[in-house]
Amino acid sequence: MLTSKTIDIIKSTVPVLEVHGQAITTTFYQMLFDNHPELLNIFNHVNQRQGKQPQALANTVYAAAVHIDNLEAILPVVKQISEKHRALNIQPEHYPIVGETLLAAMKQVLGDAATPEILNAWAEAYGIIADAFIGVEADMYETVENIPGGWLGFRKFVVDKKVKESDVITSFYLKPQDGKAIATYLPGQYITVRVKPEGEEYTHIRHYSLSKAAGDSSYRITVKKEAALADKPAGIVSTYLHDSLNEGDIVEVSAPAGSFTLDQSKDIPVVLLSGGVGITPMVSMLETILKEQPDRDVTFIHAAIHGGVHAMKEHIEQLDASHPHMKSYLCYELPRENDISHKTGYIDLAWLQEIVSPEADFYFCGPVSFMRAVNHALQELGVPAERIHYEFFGPADSLEA
Repeated sequence: MLTSKTIDIIKSTVPVLEVHGQAITTTFYQMLFDNHPELLNIFNHVNQRQGKQPQALANTVYAAAVHIDNLEAILPVVKQISEKHRALNIQPEHYPIVGETLLAAMKQVLGDAATPEILNAWAEAYGIIADAFIGVEADMYETVENIPGGWLGFRKFVVDKKVKESDVITSFYLKPQDGKAIATYLPGQYITVRVKPEGEEYTHIRHYSLSKAAGDSSYRITVKKEAALADKPAGIVSTYLHDSLNEGDIVEVSAPAGSFTLDQSKDIPVVLLSGGVGITPMVSMLETILKEQPDRDVTFIHAAIHGGVHAMKEHIEQLDASHPHMKSYLCYELPRENDISHKTGYIDLAWLQEIVSPEADFYFCGPVSFMRAVNHALQELGVPAERIHYEFFGPADSLEA
């Protein structure tokens, strides 16, 4: 337990963290990789360069400071991060390294303002928070090791099938090399792929949503090839998967993880909204509803730039045609000459008011700009927060524009 004095000191740093939080976490990662380059085998290098990971960590540190007197308030965040830590195979011995580096970064950025009293308070608080993560993750490791088909760490899988879904998206069907059972998963969860492309010094790890319902002997991930843009390089892992990984090749995978999952205890209508490759967890949710809750009304809404980059179009149309409780809608931002959709432009409040009920459960995933627009529209529609569910691809971001 933290003393009241320690809690007061931590809370006094909240305004400082609001201003300097990202500078601290950016410095933290620089120090961490300078002193422990082996950790580059775990972290996403692109998210580091783009500042996404430092911003996500800054938000987490800030939330911990705000809620230091009631850490249960951030337990959902702890569980969400712990799911990714388990998928990455983060171990208890990593936490002291992180703690020491975080305090050193605070000292470097804040200078004399980071008094011994403040640093000692944060060291004590970090110990409590780290213990919470370690405890949650220990339970997760034990669970995944003992469930049927489960395993610890990374396991070798064979690419059983590689299917082009659109101009930029490809599905990979993965089966275990050892031929043994695989762990089941909840709709919306992901697996984590570890590869070492030729010429790369370190391994690269990425989370990819499972894009079909559970229940057979393979996993399917559906991956967009991330092209180089003015503000970011081409995706290292997605390019490797598309261009170099072929049927019969081996890839390392950790067991399914993730807290963004469909609530199947309810029977109220469900609305699944996706943008671009955000369609992947939504297809898993859709197939699961149709298979396990066939009388539950489900509306599937997908947004894409145009038909050339629209994945799984025919599959969704076939499901729609054969399931009376399903409706599907399509929005193309810039349709090509022969593209047919229900709406041109963007998903907006006026259109949603026409096609969905605010009494439904809503799940959405896609680019951040898409998610912000959808979240704002759902709020305007009067959907309460407890029926709005979403997940970011990559580090957590804010839905506030």
